[in-house]
Amino acid sequence: MRRDRPHDDSITIPDRLHGATVLVTGGAGFVGSHLASALAEACEVRVVDDLSAGERERVPDGVTFVEGDVRETGALVPAADGVDYVFHQAGLSSVPESVRRPVESHGRNVDGTLAVLEVARENDARVVFASSAAVYGRPSTVPITEDEPADPTSPYGVDKLSADQYTRLYHERYGVETVALRYFNVYGPGQSAGVVGSFVDRARSDDPLTVEGDGDQTRDFVHVDDVVRANLAAATTDAVGRAYNVGTGESTRIDDLAATIRELADADVAVRHAEGRPADIQHSCADISRARGRLGFSPMVTLEDGLADMLAVSAARQ
Repeated sequence: MRRDRPHDDSITIPDRLHGATVLVTGGAGFVGSHLASALAEACEVRVVDDLSAGERERVPDGVTFVEGDVRETGALVPAADGVDYVFHQAGLSSVPESVRRPVESHGRNVDGTLAVLEVARENDARVVFASSAAVYGRPSTVPITEDEPADPTSPYGVDKLSADQYTRLYHERYGVETVALRYFNVYGPGQSAGVVGSFVDRARSDDPLTVEGDGDQTRDFVHVDDVVRANLAAATTDAVGRAYNVGTGESTRIDDLAATIRELADADVAVRHAEGRPADIQHSCADISRARGRLGFSPMVTLEDGLADMLAVSAARQ
């Protein structure tokens, strides 16, 4: 396998997960591969991924890999047989791509989640679902709490909201233990998409950084290691059947992000502004009070440290 960097030893696997059989859908993708790598230290790990966005070499050694779409019972059913936990990371994760292909986005994000919930119900497995801050749309207040009215602005947001609600419905109606984690802007080593990945790649290549929009928009950037920690906490909490924000509680202007990356990379490159993306929002920041209180989640990686880590990994791979 290709490791984007050595496994982070500061990620502690809870005792309850040691020896468990777990399935990571989308485990060859960005977040999924980091999660599978952490779990492989203590669990029997299986990965299902159709490799439409993931890469086979990301899957850790010793992990059982099944190539296939989670909507295909021939791939999902045997992979889920006898599992204790399902970490559902698979889906179409691009807002612009969902705008271009709303039917495909719905299939991957909603139908795929229903398929996962069904096999979890059959196997009496807990599901930790990768939801998204996109369910909120343009929030009325920032930081955003989980009680913020959901008003998504893209097909992706609508799909994640539907899947999020199905996840909680399966707990209420069928007794499946479920937790939905609403990720804010995840970044980290191995990321090829998203604004952070784009800025890092372009800074390392001495290319101009392109900011879509006026640069005053703000985001809550949470490191992938902290997202892994949130998943582990969700897998072991008693507070199931709920949705939780996963972020840092801190907001960063996109222009400031570009400036920080330029400085850390020692890159004398221009910053250019382009037209904003369809369905984009201006401000986003998580209120993580519920996750702190119910999951014991506390982000540990500062943005500057996380960006420096990404740049170091990028430099080592060149």
